[in-house]
Amino acid sequence: MRILMVEDDKELCVALSICFQAAGYDTEFVYTGEDGLQYGLQNAYDLIILDRLLPQTDGLSIVAQLRQHGITTPVLMLTALDGIQDRVQGLDAGADDYLTKPFATDELLARIRAIARRPGALEDGSNLLSCGDLQLDRNNLTLHGPGGICTLSKKELAFFELFFRFAGQTLSREMLLSRIWGAYAPVEDGNLDNYIYFLRRRLATVNSCVKIITVRGVGYRLEVSP
Repeated sequence: MRILMVEDDKELCVALSICFQAAGYDTEFVYTGEDGLQYGLQNAYDLIILDRLLPQTDGLSIVAQLRQHGITTPVLMLTALDGIQDRVQGLDAGADDYLTKPFATDELLARIRAIARRPGALEDGSNLLSCGDLQLDRNNLTLHGPGGICTLSKKELAFFELFFRFAGQTLSREMLLSRIWGAYAPVEDGNLDNYIYFLRRRLATVNSCVKIITVRGVGYRLEVSP
């Protein structure tokens, strides 16, 4: 599970980094609202943990802007503000959960596990998914584009579902390996590169304008041409 934590209390971040690492979470920490918004818009995460009171840009503004840009990543908001109206404002702005400070680490980890169990954006029962000039048929394992239709393997379908969900955002190699093969599966990095090659061939087969871009040292991004 890949987590972005936006929190200006660096001592808290150090303490939580130890807990998250022990729980097997891949976590990035940023300390200002502007950085949090930039990371949230440009990179793909399974969860964003967001402090409400931040330098430069407050948490309410960040989560609202993420939602306006179509980012559906779950957001867990942390804050010392514990009034009912404060919680209502956070949830109405787009947060999925709200935890007040000080909090027990066990409760935070439990809330993260609860969010991880929720159905994702692509698990809503819809069999047809669209992105740019592409349509993905989950039932028939087919990819439709301007130049025709091609049949996909189950793993290729899983890749495209993930890229469609996070279109325009960079998916790290670690996230792709974990999501497609499982967090502890013994998979070589070369397998990922092979599948990216296969996916690019599928896009070429259906003559799509959608591209899979390599982000050197990080991973890959699905880019949709205007």
